[in-house]
Amino acid sequence: MTQKVALITGSSRGIGKATALRLAQEGYDIVINYARSKKSALETAEQIESFGRKALVVKANVGDTAKIKDMFAQIEEEFGRLDVFVNNAASGVQRPVMELEESHWDWTLNINSKALLFCAQEAAKLMERNGGGKIVSISSLGAIRYLENYTVVGVSKAALEALTRYLAVELAPKNIVVNAVSGGAVDTEALKHFPNREELLQEAKDKTPAGRMVEIDDMVNCVMFLLSDDSSMIRGQTIIVDGGISLLV
Repeated sequence: MTQKVALITGSSRGIGKATALRLAQEGYDIVINYARSKKSALETAEQIESFGRKALVVKANVGDTAKIKDMFAQIEEEFGRLDVFVNNAASGVQRPVMELEESHWDWTLNINSKALLFCAQEAAKLMERNGGGKIVSISSLGAIRYLENYTVVGVSKAALEALTRYLAVELAPKNIVVNAVSGGAVDTEALKHFPNREELLQEAKDKTPAGRMVEIDDMVNCVMFLLSDDSSMIRGQTIIVDGGISLLV
């Protein structure tokens, strides 16, 4: 079993799907994880198989540690190894601070933060069998700056970025490289759930110094760089891909 394997959570659509397809084109067998979009996940699997690669489709809410363990048991049974883990799945409640409830906090932090810790633990067990691996998480600018209605999501992404630093240090002896990519506004399916979507998109179009919005491929290009050997000395970092908009006051 020498064929390299990559797990991308939340890979039935958006950045996760694009990353899965790119990795398949690079020769990886792919584990597609989804929570709700079975049809989209199966369509992604068909595309991956059209490249001559294997695709394992696993339904799992990564905010649930029992589901995480079951997912990794399926990966071990099917492939016996894991080389890349892209922590992409995300969710969250977007409301003003005074309207947030405990259930909103728990749901968002579980999927966006807790999932990284417990998926990384399971991933590391498989990765170290084959001499190491790479972990990359997807974050957002809300981790470091104020975004309207984004409080609990922003906090969860800040936790993800902090956890990235801790994982990078403690998994380094296992030859596991851990980083994150933080994006500006990208017009994905997820953005449709933002109450101020149109305002965000317009601001990105008007104010990004690079002259255009960030696109899915911009994010995937950075992820692929961090998964390559060229970035092996970049550890515990969050690379911002936003065309420079976060540099503006």
